[in-house]
Amino acid sequence: MPQDPTEPRVVVTGPPRRTRRASGYYRPRTEIDEQTTLGHTYVRSLMRTQLRAALTVFAVLGLLIGPLPLLFAAMPDARRLEWAVLGFGLYAPMVLLARWHVRRAERNERDFVRLVEDR
Repeated sequence: MPQDPTEPRVVVTGPPRRTRRASGYYRPRTEIDEQTTLGHTYVRSLMRTQLRAALTVFAVLGLLIGPLPLLFAAMPDARRLEWAVLGFGLYAPMVLLARWHVRRAERNERDFVRLVEDR
């Protein structure tokens, strides 16, 4: 049977398969990519936490190494002790501080990515 061209065509639809995100959906990654004020605040927060970790390591190193010249000046005949302290006594604390700093920096970056990634 031929269809009458004047009959209206019926369209059957189902529920939408994909839903669009609301236009006001908050995405921190977009804020950072577009260099908005909020994105700048996110990045500045990450940089501040990284700087805090670095300054902590610097302060501990300063407290550890800073008094050594005074100690060496108080004992002028202890050349071998100076080399032993500088060569062996400082190596382990410096390695531990470096390891702590790297782990802290990586944790800060992981926390930042977790904050910024799309959910």
